[in-house]
Amino acid sequence: MNIMDSFVMEIDQEAPATRAMLERVPEEKFGWRPHAKSMSLGELALHVAGTPGMVAGLLMMDEIPPPEFGNVPSPASSAEVMSTLEESLATAKQVLSGMSDEEAMKTFRVVADGQEMMSLPKIGLVRAVLLNHWYHHRGQLSVYLRLLDIPVPATYGASADENPMAN
Repeated sequence: MNIMDSFVMEIDQEAPATRAMLERVPEEKFGWRPHAKSMSLGELALHVAGTPGMVAGLLMMDEIPPPEFGNVPSPASSAEVMSTLEESLATAKQVLSGMSDEEAMKTFRVVADGQEMMSLPKIGLVRAVLLNHWYHHRGQLSVYLRLLDIPVPATYGASADENPMAN
């Protein structure tokens, strides 16, 4: 078993909770946002759906320019969100499964005008951005659902709306 296999297992473990959260997002509320500075519900849902595959794509490179923030696309439909999730998960699992331990320990860099802005091993990019960042935004999505009075699915145990441990 190589280093990345444990991350593939974690993605498999987290995918059902992410899927359940995204399935609750109503199309008619895609444009809703809790604050003017916040992403809309649709933008956030598509971001959650696409994060694993997008970050996996970064792992194929050793160096990138700083990403541009603020141009978050909005989905056209719930089907787009769900298909994006499935494609994203498949991409992430394929990239991680094919990565050797040696490649996982290589340095990933963000460089602007010849100046290094960020540097970390690719394995750190997987933990910090592919996984932790993904979970952060999934938690944010659960708050959006709560604010819209949409039942929040259980994620790590019971939510106020679901208790998978109850008989």
